[in-house]
Amino acid sequence: MIAFEVNDMTCGHCAGAITEALKAVDNHAKFTVDPARHLVTIESTDVDPNKLRDAIADAGYTPVRVEDATANACTQAKSCCGQQQ
Repeated sequence: MIAFEVNDMTCGHCAGAITEALKAVDNHAKFTVDPARHLVTIESTDVDPNKLRDAIADAGYTPVRVEDATANACTQAKSCCGQQQ
């Protein structure tokens, strides 16, 4: 499964635009687009994840692979005082 965090996806219209963009790249994949969680998951695809990311970006959104976001959060972790840990 491939997952993207899309923080600028806020409503059903956004979800529809992202779904259409992804279908244009891989019509056979299964998509879950959840605006409330700002999360897009994609299953059963042989398409390069970068092409899926680019499709979301071309639709006007800012996708970040979930493992990329998690890794970035870990390296950028700060204490409650705002200092780097």
